[in-house]
Amino acid sequence: MKHLNKEELESGLHDIRRSPKNKGILNLIVRRPETEKRETLEEGRLDLLEGLLGDNWLKRGNRKTEDGAADPEMQLNIMNSRVIALVAQQPERWSLAGDQLYIDMDLSTENLPPGTRLSIGSAIIEVTSPPHTGCKKFVARFGLEAMMFVNSGIGKQLSLRGINAKVVQAGVIRVHDIAEKVSG
Repeated sequence: MKHLNKEELESGLHDIRRSPKNKGILNLIVRRPETEKRETLEEGRLDLLEGLLGDNWLKRGNRKTEDGAADPEMQLNIMNSRVIALVAQQPERWSLAGDQLYIDMDLSTENLPPGTRLSIGSAIIEVTSPPHTGCKKFVARFGLEAMMFVNSGIGKQLSLRGINAKVVQAGVIRVHDIAEKVSG
């Protein structure tokens, strides 16, 4: 598949900027049971300790923490569905980004600063401060231009690569649930 160039990517900014600010739709839930494996779910359970149940976040850990343990501030990775639709070009490629939740919502720091809480289904999550940046896998799947686009000045301002969050109230989430700001 041909990756989009800078101009093609930037042409999508108008639509991305129109993402809902207070209420968005959860378009996709992806569980990663093992590295490089993806399962799309219609329904998922968010847990205070494990994040998305069945996801490998906790057992995979994090090479950037002192003890290699999973970073609780990076329990969930969330990406704007308009961004992934642009970058991936085909719905079946969305899960390749590696995020668990894809929401049609303005994820910018201005709109969702760390500490902001979102209700989704019966769960509540909280936006955390660690930045969510792309990796070499993102480049391999979507191209260097896509990585440069999401990590550009405007990309960082709009959180185009996504945001991190943690579960603060366990619950069940379903595709098409409303993600709504409850604080922040």
